[in-house]
Amino acid sequence: MSDAPPNFADLSPSDLVRIEADALNQLAHRLQGPQREVFYRIAEILTEAAKSGHRAILTGAGKSGLIARKIAATLISLGTPAQFLHPADALHGDLGILHSGDILLALSYSGETEELLRLLPILPKLGVTLLSFCGCPTSTLASASAHTLDVSVSREACAHQLAPTASTTAMLALGDALAIDVSRRLNFKPHDFAELHPGGQLGRRLATVRQLMHSGDALPHVSPSTKMPQIIHEMSAKRLGMTTVLSGSKLLGVLSDGDLRRLLERNGPHAFHKSASEIMNPAPRTIAPEPFAADALALMEQHKITALIVTEDGTPATPVLGVLHIHDLWEFAPQPPTSH
Repeated sequence: MSDAPPNFADLSPSDLVRIEADALNQLAHRLQGPQREVFYRIAEILTEAAKSGHRAILTGAGKSGLIARKIAATLISLGTPAQFLHPADALHGDLGILHSGDILLALSYSGETEELLRLLPILPKLGVTLLSFCGCPTSTLASASAHTLDVSVSREACAHQLAPTASTTAMLALGDALAIDVSRRLNFKPHDFAELHPGGQLGRRLATVRQLMHSGDALPHVSPSTKMPQIIHEMSAKRLGMTTVLSGSKLLGVLSDGDLRRLLERNGPHAFHKSASEIMNPAPRTIAPEPFAADALALMEQHKITALIVTEDGTPATPVLGVLHIHDLWEFAPQPPTSH
């Protein structure tokens, strides 16, 4: 792209997006070079604070404040204690949310935002570490910070270079990168993410086998000596089209309604004298309670089965905890595109 000032009247929407993409490329180059160690140092500080029970407090005014609020939300969703604090509110009593050991991460492109600068003399007294994202590394805010990350851009996508556009995009991407890096340092796992996102479609996708399985009184089970009439009664009562065959909590096998139909076709009335141990499938597919619903669905599709037996460690050797049926998982299956 030419260094000549652009004629914004001639720029297409794709050109405007490329201006923001260029800002991200500039940021990426800095993170590969002079800002790399600063980034890792800030990530380390946030990680150690979280491990010690302290929080990351994000602050900023205007558009930078909106980005700070989003970064705080991302940190929280990835397991890092965080909160947004508007600098104006901080000056009018909300500074009390800051405690010794907390980290204040301030966002200001100019580094001269008045509300933020008025906080600077107070922070050392509170025992709070100041970090910042600034577009001017020599600004008052950057100079007062223990560490600052450079979010400068060569130009905004705004024709008058007034509305924060490319610069806030850079701040947002940098905050996302920082939140993810800290989550890795905290050993944040998918199961941790699932616990923090129980609602909506995402929450359903992240539901675990344990959350969806039929257990307790809803678990269909018969003993090895149970005869056909009682087997049919148990299957009908529990309405899963199958039953486990248990000795105590030990899994011996399973029976499906398909197994019973085939048995009746072969043996006729004599089938009613058979016991569960004589007609069961002695090698059922099992799963542990921790995997996600999507993993269980993939396993069922792979083996062309409609139910999985849930055991303590996912093997037939450990006690049975429940049964997971494919009907419980249909909402997680990929949906075909709708026609218009």
